[in-house]
Amino acid sequence: MIIYKDIVSGDELISDTFNLVPAKDCDILWEADCRKYLKKKNEDFALEGANPSAEDAEEEGGEGEAVMVHDIEDQFRLVWLKPEEGLKPSKESYKSHLKAYIKKLNKRVAETKSDDELKAWQEKVKVAMKKLTSNYDNYDLLMGESMNGDAMYVLIDFREDGVTPYATVWADGLREEKV
Repeated sequence: MIIYKDIVSGDELISDTFNLVPAKDCDILWEADCRKYLKKKNEDFALEGANPSAEDAEEEGGEGEAVMVHDIEDQFRLVWLKPEEGLKPSKESYKSHLKAYIKKLNKRVAETKSDDELKAWQEKVKVAMKKLTSNYDNYDLLMGESMNGDAMYVLIDFREDGVTPYATVWADGLREEKV
């Protein structure tokens, strides 16, 4: 199996078990379908004969609140930047972050590509940035578990069917690690 880690933070973001494919209109972005499933947030149990205090017991012998999560979020311990909690950056903040992140990617790509290939990559970056910023309001943003603000955000949106979530990542922002 191959685990893909962010080049900035070193956080694990995705693996080859997700079917990573280049985005239709921009091959420097990779997309992978995800699934949403119900996860028990806090599984509590009571031992037989125990008498939990009223403060500690939510429900007698019950299970904690269940939440819907993306499989990628759960498997790689990604942190969801929820807008309702004020964690999702504004579109302008995201653009600033993206520009700084692209500079880091540009350095890495410049080390491995010829000048002509680098120029072609930079043109693709413009297309990718336009795609991501124009669709920004539709995305859920996830960060690696280190919460490194300089690292890549994993973007989650839904396919045309409105049901299938998919993740978008920068292909050149990932480092392969075979496990």
